[in-house]
Amino acid sequence: MRVAGVGFNCIDRYENLNQYYPTGNSVDFVIHMSRLGAQASMVSVVGNDLYGALMMDKLREEQVDVSHMHIREGSTAVFIMELNGNDRVHKEKIEGVMADFSLTEEDKAFVLQHQAIHTNLSGRINEHLAYFRNEGIEIIYDFSTRTKKEIAGPILPDTDYAFFSYTQEDEYIQEFIEWAYSQGPRMVVVTLGEHGSLAYDGKSLYREGIVQAEVINTVGAGDSFCAGFMYGQLQGWTIPESLRHGAKIAAAVVSRFEPY
Repeated sequence: MRVAGVGFNCIDRYENLNQYYPTGNSVDFVIHMSRLGAQASMVSVVGNDLYGALMMDKLREEQVDVSHMHIREGSTAVFIMELNGNDRVHKEKIEGVMADFSLTEEDKAFVLQHQAIHTNLSGRINEHLAYFRNEGIEIIYDFSTRTKKEIAGPILPDTDYAFFSYTQEDEYIQEFIEWAYSQGPRMVVVTLGEHGSLAYDGKSLYREGIVQAEVINTVGAGDSFCAGFMYGQLQGWTIPESLRHGAKIAAAVVSRFEPY
């Protein structure tokens, strides 16, 4: 199993706590996939600053291939964060060198060596998704809380596994899941925080609860769930098995400060 995270990476900085760590949806995803035993890569860009060095060191420590992590003059992307109780709040996004990120031809050739890629709305690779998918790469896309048709609609036809975050199972999300599936993905997955998760494959709507844990910080819960779920799917597990595995990985993450 060989997977790549493609696109956004950053440093989450909690200024009131004087703490920070390297992260990003795809960074968290590939770290967890590597820990689970997959061959994982990250394709992105960092600045030639201390934060960039921290990101590169962390990825190498986690046995993630960084051969297509570009280092450019400038600042690594930063998210200014805040903890509200044990729930994280994104306050400000400073893109730095990520603002000009784009895939090179060498990057695209490298991506084609993987079974699946993970990206999101900040990844800046939407224009390449159809090409990668047509070449047989499975596209895992994190839409986060963007459960709006006008946002997801243009991207879903080029997606295999669409992940969303929502608050609870209600009539709106049930209708949205069916609509999202009709746009082209193989599967639509929605995490519901303390209310568990949903997965829809066009035939059945699967439900799974959470694994109880002491919650320290919710950052990374969705990314870790995605990694746990996708590891199961890429291994050929059933959807319920994959949902339970995702819940297990997420429970371990929310019980610590860092997102992995």
